Amino acid sequence: MSEKLTTELSARGLINQFSSDNLEEILDSKTKRTAYLGIDPTADSLHVGNLLPLMCLERFQRAGHSAMLLVGGATGLIGDPSGKDTEREFSDLKTVAGRTKLIARQLGSIAGLSKMPVVNNLDWYKRMGAIEYLREVGKHFTVNTMMKRESVARRIEGEHGISYTEFSYALLQGYDFYVLHKKYGVDLQIGGSDQWGNIISGVDFIRRKTGNTVYGVTIPLVVDKGTGKKFGKSEGNAIWLDARKTTYYDFYQFWLTTDDTNVIDYLKFFTFIPLPQIEALALALKENPAAREAHKALAFEVTKFVHGEGIAKDVKYVSELMFGETEISDLSRTDQSLVEKYATTVPVAGETDLVELLANNDLAGSKREAREFIKNKAIKINGKTVVDAEGAPIMINPKDYDAKLIVVNRGKQKKLILRFSKR
Repeated sequence: MSEKLTTELSARGLINQFSSDNLEEILDSKTKRTAYLGIDPTADSLHVGNLLPLMCLERFQRAGHSAMLLVGGATGLIGDPSGKDTEREFSDLKTVAGRTKLIARQLGSIAGLSKMPVVNNLDWYKRMGAIEYLREVGKHFTVNTMMKRESVARRIEGEHGISYTEFSYALLQGYDFYVLHKKYGVDLQIGGSDQWGNIISGVDFIRRKTGNTVYGVTIPLVVDKGTGKKFGKSEGNAIWLDARKTTYYDFYQFWLTTDDTNVIDYLKFFTFIPLPQIEALALALKENPAAREAHKALAFEVTKFVHGEGIAKDVKYVSELMFGETEISDLSRTDQSLVEKYATTVPVAGETDLVELLANNDLAGSKREAREFIKNKAIKINGKTVVDAEGAPIMINPKDYDAKLIVVNRGKQKKLILRFSKR
């Protein structure tokens, strides 16, 4: 171990809190540590909001430490009060069990993660009775201390309060740390800053039970500077790591279209690009923002980490095709096949009204706005400007095109690929 990990994580802005007098004692000690990260199966796939702690765990492992992952098959049945103002709705046992298997499998498929052991905390809780839980775990936590935890205090003071179930979540997470410490020698837990209270519960619990010193480190929650919202949160439009829920192309585009105010921070957080190279990309962004070199590097590196280098190269190429000067009708059959394979397309079976097409596919906010775009010559089909028909419907008919795919543009960046499913 060297000073590199402490220095690098700090320089990238990836350290929030740590349970020691100095970070070097945790990260740069000659002792080889074993760290873990816990993830509750709140959905059937991970999303981009899960990426930062996963990548930090991988950084830790690349520095020579060991790492493992825990999927909360048990804690997922309870609900973490951190970051929530109201109680989480219970999911049934079958749903949580299914999600747990999917998340565990997905963790093993992320291309950039070195192979890490994955455990399920239901394995030890399903054998524990209520009396054993109260004697072995509950006895070592004081209500006084728990009520001071930020997540609990906020809920107690809030309108909806907190149930005993969610109040007990920190005990479960603390016991998880204890089990992993005893069985696997885990001596460090990492997590987002909203997990600090839960992590410290485990640090204190292990000290009380065993007298051993273990550690906790939290990373900042990433905030989108443009919206002020927590990164990865969106209005019903999450960016998933499962390509069946968010295509490879859409995943790449999410990073490629990152706001300029965020892109350098995201390069530090979500890529392994060396810091001097990121500084060079920051300079390039300042001198020639239209080239979007920083955005392209971010999109490629994150896609490579999640889906693999081969997929990243393909979607990068498809993106260059889609936003290049060559019209889709002029592409080779091979390139058109790549576009059809990776890019998100809209199937068109027959004659379709252009105004409705624009309004229904986010190229216009309404039919009225769609008509305004057409009137102002902002809409193109395969590079040709659509002419306003003075109120008459403008129809797209597959019979009028030789190609299987056509592109509808609004300006330079807004594109819609139509796939004619019947000719």
